[in-house]
Amino acid sequence: MENYRRLRLAVVMVVVLPIMAVTGDPVLHKVGGPKGWIDHDVNYTEWSAHEQFLLGDWLLFNFDKRYFNVLEVNKTSYENCRDEGFVKNLTRGGRDVVQLTEARTYYYLSSGGYCFHGMKVAVTLQRGHLEAAPAPSPSQSSASPAFSVFNVLHCLALYMVILGIIYI
Repeated sequence: MENYRRLRLAVVMVVVLPIMAVTGDPVLHKVGGPKGWIDHDVNYTEWSAHEQFLLGDWLLFNFDKRYFNVLEVNKTSYENCRDEGFVKNLTRGGRDVVQLTEARTYYYLSSGGYCFHGMKVAVTLQRGHLEAAPAPSPSQSSASPAFSVFNVLHCLALYMVILGIIYI
């Protein structure tokens, strides 16, 4: 039994640590920039084009929930500003976050006619964290180093719990 635990630990250290060393930390993107998801003067398409979205990153929607909301929709609904039949309603408290967990394009809009005034954004993942990514652009709201000892130890402990090496 002890040898099996050591073997699993060795596998984690050989496989997981090198991957974590190149993945980098997820980035929190404040949708629309400093003013958030409330500004009719923001061109969200242009904002999105200047961001680099990677698998695992987060989107932060700041807005007044009395007037606006955030709906995830499909491409057709996005293009036509249709809010019925949405995929997911992300609206909770006006400071809502969503993690980009799949390599695809995400489509978001605000209903109540605001979409027709430009309150919609498409977010396309450019590449995954496991791929070699260029240095973060200044427009990213919380860039961090690609490697940190704390993250390695934290993830290693998590994997050890998952694999049953450490029992909680």
